Amino acid sequence: MTVSRPQLDNYLQQLLQVPLFKDYCPNGLQIEGAAMIDKVVFGVTASQALIDRAVSVGAQAIIVHHGYFWRSEPDVIVGMKQRRIKSLLSNDINLWAYHLPLDCHAELGNNAQLGKLLGWPIVDHLSGEGATGLGYWGELPSAQSGEQIVDQLEAALGRSILHVAPDARPIQRIGWCTGGAQGYIDKAVELGLDAYVSGEISEATVHIARENGVHYFAAGHHATERGGVMALAQHLRDEFGLDCEFVDIDSPA
Repeated sequence: MTVSRPQLDNYLQQLLQVPLFKDYCPNGLQIEGAAMIDKVVFGVTASQALIDRAVSVGAQAIIVHHGYFWRSEPDVIVGMKQRRIKSLLSNDINLWAYHLPLDCHAELGNNAQLGKLLGWPIVDHLSGEGATGLGYWGELPSAQSGEQIVDQLEAALGRSILHVAPDARPIQRIGWCTGGAQGYIDKAVELGLDAYVSGEISEATVHIARENGVHYFAAGHHATERGGVMALAQHLRDEFGLDCEFVDIDSPA
């Protein structure tokens, strides 16, 4: 099936509740391409490798979690940014990007999908902010060791996990927030959780975990944020009959 650019744009805007979010980048259509779309490539980041894949399969659109025009980046379009945008424009490929909206969506979001993948029941948001809240916490049916959580994460995500273990205490109340959300370990401490999972780790995270008696697991920014775009691809496949392809451009980060 084929959909128009405005039709797809409006649908995604409403589905992901974009107007609710104040973000570090524009959410939605970032680069305009073909007016009609039947093939969409999905990925975590709009890298050159992902664009090249979209070109090779004749896609008219790319949808990602990490797009362009971040608040802290230079405004000029030179170097890597110029090459990426030139590839999109010269091949008439639309680029949509959804950052916080794709982290927070209650069904399709990265955090909801990570919890679903691991079978962790959700109790509430880490932040208690409703639809725009980042991360979740849940209570496992039975207590597990840190080693068991590592095994579970590695089996689900297909990568090695960094585990900061303050002691051998069991884990039952666990929080998680995908990507670069290591700072949310403070929320886990406030809630009295036994453990916290995010994508990235900072030097300070180690000491916060140790000194507050919280198990911490760094599971990879890329690995923990594949779920949202994969779920969105399936959703658009079901909703519109689009040819949707998720491309996993590996990243160890």
